[in-house]
Amino acid sequence: MGRVIVTGMGIISAAGNGVAENYDSLRQGKSGVGKATHFESVYTASLPFGEVKQSTERLREKLGFQEEPGYTRTDLLALTAMNEAIREAYLTNDQIRSYDTAFISASTVGGMCLTDQLYQDANLRSGGSEYLESYGCAAHTLRLAQHFGIRGYTNTINTACSSSANAIMLGARLIKSGRVKRAIVGGVDSLAKYTINGFNALKILSDNPSKPFDVDRNGLNLGEAAAYLILESEETAVGKKFLAEIAGYGNANDAHHPSAMSDEAIGAVASMQAALQSAGLRTDEIDYVNAHGTGTPNNDQVELEGLKKLFGKVPLFNSTKPFTGHTLGAAGAVEAVFSILSLQHQTVFSAFNVQNPVDPEYPPVSVLVNSELKNVLSNSFGFGGNCTSLVLGKV
Repeated sequence: MGRVIVTGMGIISAAGNGVAENYDSLRQGKSGVGKATHFESVYTASLPFGEVKQSTERLREKLGFQEEPGYTRTDLLALTAMNEAIREAYLTNDQIRSYDTAFISASTVGGMCLTDQLYQDANLRSGGSEYLESYGCAAHTLRLAQHFGIRGYTNTINTACSSSANAIMLGARLIKSGRVKRAIVGGVDSLAKYTINGFNALKILSDNPSKPFDVDRNGLNLGEAAAYLILESEETAVGKKFLAEIAGYGNANDAHHPSAMSDEAIGAVASMQAALQSAGLRTDEIDYVNAHGTGTPNNDQVELEGLKKLFGKVPLFNSTKPFTGHTLGAAGAVEAVFSILSLQHQTVFSAFNVQNPVDPEYPPVSVLVNSELKNVLSNSFGFGGNCTSLVLGKV
């Protein structure tokens, strides 16, 4: 089987609505992280968030779903991004509904973004809201599959912050094995009291914009986003614009701690090694690493240690989470889109918050850099040590 090609992508995040707006924010060094105005929480007054700059009602209006019951913000974000990806790939309705098309979506929050309604429904304090069928992990996937008429292989992945990277990996493997001709892959998460309270309990939310790989980093900013990619076999994609290649992928788990990675970076190194091996690349053929880079003391120290162990001389690297916040289950797909934009424009976007690098010998890229990029490694590391790395290649 030939190469796995990206023929379409769509995104909505705090950095913008659509690929073009997100690229403009990346190019201009414009962060979407700030005060949340649509999300209601006691923490919005004190903590910055990567909130999509549209209310749920506005998302409904733009999709024409004012009269459609049961659609959560998670569903609406996902639909917005999927519509863009499908348009760019010029997928027909017949192709979307073909049994040769897989659909794999990822989320950690899902319908739990409606934390208050979930509480009322679960404790029988309501007569049963319109969202009773929206709380399950796979609810958004089922709703999207129904909306688009998808009949092929369908799956939902929740492996914490590596979720949508794993969705991309699974889609690529299905194509490589000849089981499907194309796959719609990605993920979505929206801001929720459930996750904000949980991360706050772990004491890893920063009250300032996050500073991945900075000595003075003190935590992450939660964000929301949806991003989807259309993957097609090279034979199926003939005549279309090739955006990038899913050249390699790897997944590993160090099983070290429920919310921390091992100091030795065992899982991180293993996932990166596996991705390079499946891509048939040497370490010196990776031109840029889009790091997981959450801005927490544990992640950044361990990830940088893993990069040193694997590469020796660390290539250009940084984290793009300061643009969007940490979008949890959507992060892998969001950063795959950003990595493809780096390949298309031969640019490493700036990690603008870094002032005092953790390791002065290997500082993250902190200004916009034009560089020849052929292969980008994108890391997504989740709670429980679930580590996934993707290699995206220029075509």
